[in-house]
Amino acid sequence: MTKILFICHGNICRSPMAEFVMKDMVKKAGRESQFEIASAATSTEEIGNPVYPPVRRKLAEHGIDCSGKTARPLKNRDYEQYDLLIGMDQANIRNMYRICGGDFSDKMHLLMDFTDHPGEVADPWYTGDFEATWRDVEEGCRGLLAQLNKQKIL
Repeated sequence: MTKILFICHGNICRSPMAEFVMKDMVKKAGRESQFEIASAATSTEEIGNPVYPPVRRKLAEHGIDCSGKTARPLKNRDYEQYDLLIGMDQANIRNMYRICGGDFSDKMHLLMDFTDHPGEVADPWYTGDFEATWRDVEEGCRGLLAQLNKQKIL
């Protein structure tokens, strides 16, 4: 089983979007049982809050339900429990290193590193552009799944 944890600042926008997009992709591929997929925050200000309403709406536009998801913090023990910890931007990666004490097994990556144009996932909290974030997340998840297939990690 491949265990993936998506991570952003508050766990109410980008990382839950990635969590549910990836869950949808593996479900459609008939591979749900081969994955454990979750998301977490590097900060504490949104802990316990549901997915941000515009993100819920964007997911729903694509037939994806995220009901019941609430923000939870990244914990040091997550590093041992997950195969991949996928951040959305460089600030997330810095905080992931701090919380987990480093990346000794090369588990931490940016989501967009699995695409043809590495970089950061647009943060809709600041841009207000949830469509751009959707495109980044979808492309990143497709690239991640393709890489996992190529590496035969499944």
